Amino acid sequence: QVQLVESGGGLVQAGGSLRLSCAASGSVFSLNAVGWYRQAPGKQRELVATVTRDGSTNYADSVKGRFTISRDNAKNTVYLQMNSLKPEDTAVYYCNGEAVTYGGRLSIRGQGTQVTVSS
Repeated sequence: QVQLVESGGGLVQAGGSLRLSCAASGSVFSLNAVGWYRQAPGKQRELVATVTRDGSTNYADSVKGRFTISRDNAKNTVYLQMNSLKPEDTAVYYCNGEAVTYGGRLSIRGQGTQVTVSS
């Protein structure tokens, strides 16, 4: 089954850092654009950051200067380095992207990883 698998979430104190990973699994030839999203309890899902295959990035205003999205195309993996974390960053973080498979292009997403920032 072709999917994205997130990892790296956890509990951290305010001001701390976490690094999330989003790895493609299954018969994936390559990944095109990938985005990290988050959803806090009672709130709508929010786009956090995106990265294209050639490395162009975009960020939500709320995370600019604190989060960095990057990718390793050889590993079909996208990362989200989160620094200076705040309690309001607490959410389930998901990645969503387009995979190039032997059967064509496919939109895939992961199950999410919980990030909790304590004050």
